[in-house]
Amino acid sequence: MTVLPDYRWHLAPDGLATRRQLRAMGLRPGGQEVAAELKRPRRRRGPLVAYLYRIDLAKPVRLMTPDRAEALAKAMRARRTCPNCRRDAGYCIPRSLGMCVTCADSLERTAS
Repeated sequence: MTVLPDYRWHLAPDGLATRRQLRAMGLRPGGQEVAAELKRPRRRRGPLVAYLYRIDLAKPVRLMTPDRAEALAKAMRARRTCPNCRRDAGYCIPRSLGMCVTCADSLERTAS
């Protein structure tokens, strides 16, 4: 196991970026190993850690194909559809409730 170099917050060298920074540049890690860690100290807990990747080894983001866009839309539609009333709630159904808020409220009122 190799030991990763670690840098303090805002002190990473040029040429390294986090996943979000790569994405903002239109890149992705592309299967490369983590090059370093970025640590942000906190008072009462352990430091926050972000993994850094080499920009020169990053690959371009894959384009969304029509089939992938359709599959994603279908999955999001399933997350918005209430299993109780079968309506599109307009938001992702909370997993804690298992149904839309309207159905959960009416169920709570009938139980009281």
